[in-house]
Amino acid sequence: MSLTRVWHVFTREIRLSPRSPWVFFAIAMPLLMTFLLTSVFGSLFEASPRLGLVDEGSSAVTAAAQALEGVDVVLVSDVATLKRDVEAHDLDAGLVLPTGFDDSIAAGGHPDLAFYVSGESIASNRIILAVTTIELVRGVAGESPPVDVVVTSVGDENYVPIGDRLLPTMVYYAVIIAALFIPAAVLVDEREKRTLDAVLVTPTKMSEVLAGEGMFATLLAVVMGLATLALNDAFAGQPVLMTLILFIGAVMMTLVGLMLGLWAKDINTMYTAVKAGGIFVFLPAIFVLFPGLPQWIPKLVPTYYFLQPIYDIAIFGHTFGDVWPELLIAVVICIALVPILAALARWSERQLAMTV
Repeated sequence: MSLTRVWHVFTREIRLSPRSPWVFFAIAMPLLMTFLLTSVFGSLFEASPRLGLVDEGSSAVTAAAQALEGVDVVLVSDVATLKRDVEAHDLDAGLVLPTGFDDSIAAGGHPDLAFYVSGESIASNRIILAVTTIELVRGVAGESPPVDVVVTSVGDENYVPIGDRLLPTMVYYAVIIAALFIPAAVLVDEREKRTLDAVLVTPTKMSEVLAGEGMFATLLAVVMGLATLALNDAFAGQPVLMTLILFIGAVMMTLVGLMLGLWAKDINTMYTAVKAGGIFVFLPAIFVLFPGLPQWIPKLVPTYYFLQPIYDIAIFGHTFGDVWPELLIAVVICIALVPILAALARWSERQLAMTV
């Protein structure tokens, strides 16, 4: 294999990409999905903590809380309503200021301060609101808060908000469309227009064409995956690890896309295959959206082994030590796909030679 010829194919794809509707679709779709989803659910990882307040005695803490920036403060009429709103996750936390709270502090007392936390809230929001509550009381009473904060968790603590669970869906489109759809569509289109025949009568081999087009698709998929994560602030402080995962996933899907492009006899056959196999490839993202389903099922699908690590890192703060088994399986899958692609390439070369 000549690296020079591979590079020529790669640079040709870059030059032609601005005119390709498939490349435009691969770039526009993840960005459009991010815009629409964040418009509906808000920014996935930057929603302001929501604090409910029941003030039974016109406490100065209430006025201080309402003046806070970055925290949505809602006044609630009674404790029962507050607990119901927290349990329903309409609020991340709820604070009850009893009658005579300020007077008790001024007299040197240590009144109880009921603080309810939604088990479905993001852990960072719980910490922010707990610390904020202590600081609010400290601002009213002095340097150290003379209260005992009673924290009560209400609801499912393992719950992940729907906005967060949509992250794999957006990453799926960013990687799958660029890495799988584009190389498949380009190969089929070039074969239908006979431009691939013209390339192969030169010293350029099919393996070099596949390597060049695969490099372009992988690069585009990684860039769009990183853009999707950046738009949603989902790197979780580990951009290098996220890039590695996206690269492995892009390589896997590029190999599948090249195989599809070699196999499909025309563009209609390719579209039919994409429609039929789309649900299979998309399966891991569906199981993230509905965590109540049996979670062993998506492990049967190759895309699970790069989508799940992205989700675990972005949402739960996992590290390489937590996700390396899945990544190792993904690498093994990529290696296993290479000889299959090579066999399809040789078959395709023979088919093209017979039609010349």
